Amino acid sequence: MEYKDYYKLLGVGRDATGAEIKKAFRKLARTHHPDVAKDKEASEAKFKEINEAYEVLGDPTKRKRYDSMGSGWAQQGGAPFGGGGGGGWPGGGEDYEFEGTGFSDFFEHYFGARGQPSGGGRPRGFGARRGQDIEGDIMVTLTEAMEGSLRTISLRQADPRTGKSEVREVKVKIPPGIGEGQKLRVAGHGGEGSAGGGSGDLFLRIKFAADADFRVEGHDLYCDLALAPWEAVLGATIPVRLPGGKSVQVKIPSGTASDDQLRLRGYGLPQKSAPGDLYVVISVAVPEKITTEERKLWEQLRDDSKFKPREG
Repeated sequence: MEYKDYYKLLGVGRDATGAEIKKAFRKLARTHHPDVAKDKEASEAKFKEINEAYEVLGDPTKRKRYDSMGSGWAQQGGAPFGGGGGGGWPGGGEDYEFEGTGFSDFFEHYFGARGQPSGGGRPRGFGARRGQDIEGDIMVTLTEAMEGSLRTISLRQADPRTGKSEVREVKVKIPPGIGEGQKLRVAGHGGEGSAGGGSGDLFLRIKFAADADFRVEGHDLYCDLALAPWEAVLGATIPVRLPGGKSVQVKIPSGTASDDQLRLRGYGLPQKSAPGDLYVVISVAVPEKITTEERKLWEQLRDDSKFKPREG
């Protein structure tokens, strides 16, 4: 199993702060997002890698667990936490691993569900036993959640007694409007039954890929928009990118202040009743440096303006 150096993937040191990790992720995610990159296949693979790295390093609990492996684990050729690499679950039984879910084998083994059986088979008369259900995680981008997609994943089943493995390809339909944490059921693609019992089912838990520009709350989306002071005071019309690469023109009313939220109805994630909304969260940016001429104009505005922000 290939060791994943998540710090190297994000280009940060092992002592990086949470804010530095988030900043590095957002920069890389904007560069390699499949919606904007020219080479979509290469960018999709890179986007999944940096998302996996942020999934671990952006979570204090997972990061602590990852750090406990020790930086020399990859060279030592052993498995961290005193565990072996592979083999099934406590009590024995079959072992299942996924490919094509958006997560590497390394992540699946130490941080994901990794094809975990979700329940025992049920006897069905004369010794017939239904196969086990299997659970795993699948990474879904916001574009897929908006528009839906068809994914192909590989399910590798290992027999710990013989060491042989069988690979099955499974088509998984991601419906538009799927939510974080929901489970997709793929009937008949779990463990095989015995003595005439039917196969179990495959359940895939949806995990949204982190996005550099959007936050998700239910079916609503939130994004940040920085305005120049004159745009906030005078108003403006500014394009805002949507998941999928398209954009919408947003009218900024005059007198808009920091922390104001502009609601765009129907631009969130779809759902059966009515689609969610997109909330544009405003901040007013201030230039760090100004020229001598600009300073004179700001001073003139200060002297002429009747605005007193600290009154009342």
